[in-house]
Amino acid sequence: MDVMRKPNALAAGVYLLTNLVTGIFWFTLTVVLTVVGFATAVLWVGLPLLWLAMNVVRGGATVERAWVRAALRTDIPTPYRDRPEGTLWQRWKSQFTDPATWRDFGYLLLLLPLGIFEFGAVVAMWSVAAAFIAVPFWIGDAPFAVVVGEFWTIDSFASALPVTLIGLALIPFAALGTRWLGTLHGRFARGMLGPTRADALAIEAERLQSSRARGVEAAEAERRRIERDLHDGAQQRLVAVAMGLGRAKSKMDTDPQGAAELIAEAHADAKLAIKELRDLARGIYPSVLGDRGLDAALSALAARVPIEVDLQVNVEPRPPTAVESAAYFTVGEALTNITKHSNGTRATVRVNRVDTGVLVEVTDNGQGGAELKPGGGLAGLADRAATIDGVVVVVSPVGGPTVIRAELPCAW
Repeated sequence: MDVMRKPNALAAGVYLLTNLVTGIFWFTLTVVLTVVGFATAVLWVGLPLLWLAMNVVRGGATVERAWVRAALRTDIPTPYRDRPEGTLWQRWKSQFTDPATWRDFGYLLLLLPLGIFEFGAVVAMWSVAAAFIAVPFWIGDAPFAVVVGEFWTIDSFASALPVTLIGLALIPFAALGTRWLGTLHGRFARGMLGPTRADALAIEAERLQSSRARGVEAAEAERRRIERDLHDGAQQRLVAVAMGLGRAKSKMDTDPQGAAELIAEAHADAKLAIKELRDLARGIYPSVLGDRGLDAALSALAARVPIEVDLQVNVEPRPPTAVESAAYFTVGEALTNITKHSNGTRATVRVNRVDTGVLVEVTDNGQGGAELKPGGGLAGLADRAATIDGVVVVVSPVGGPTVIRAELPCAW
């Protein structure tokens, strides 16, 4: 995630002062390798040097991203294209023609003039403050006096104390100036070393395309599940009801007792079919969720599982329907996994409204080892969450505990 915060004045000062040294180093190394590589490219000797230069450039840019993140508190995403499969020449060509590589190259070249300016600016700001503070300690031994206007002559320690106060007052301004320079450099580094707007839009489009595909797959899997449950469950029950009633009709005149028994069996099958249809409808979208909200729906869900569940729900104001549904089924699938696979006896469920959406966290005391396997229930949850730009994370070391965490945004 692309994040930029105001840097600390001390960390920004250290960065800006050392930037001159790093700028000289990267400028010299990249320019020498690149110039020599291009100059000898006609002899084929320069191609390995150019390959080395490109890797040095990318390595230097990676170091700078980490350095900027640590000192200037600016996170810079990696902007490079995925390396294609193929020959060494194809991979090198992809790296050489990647615009991000050349932006890295430009940044490392500009570090030297920037470093000179930033070094001078930081030294000047702090030197002025330090010089004012130090005036009382040397003015008494100086062979001259400083006359300010008609009423102030600075020629002794006591008369110079106001100058020290002025120097102390300049320290906050020097700190603010250092932070401001650090912020400007962070923005410059993010613009040069991070993805461009077009790159960011392409990444977002790819993410949305993937999210849509996962959503379609999840909907298709849900449709197949419903068809399977209807065919194997309620449909078979209703067929049995129809057959039983048909047999009872044929025996009504000749064997009323047998017909009554068949009708009773058909009645029992009809009730089972109704129950299966009710369970199927609950699996699609439970009515209590729409009527009474997430708290009541999860309480009913927790009451049906054979393990102890510590449930806390705080989702006011009420989230959108899609978020409620994703949260409900996340908790439901997690509790199902606990009862069927983890051998756990206790689960803790926390569902809270946060600034960006709803945070769901389910923890159990089972044996662990849960994974987001393709085609599995947890992978289905991740696909469902992806349709609303949500994320599901599973942390389940062998031996437990297992933590399933879902972040579901309320705006997408």
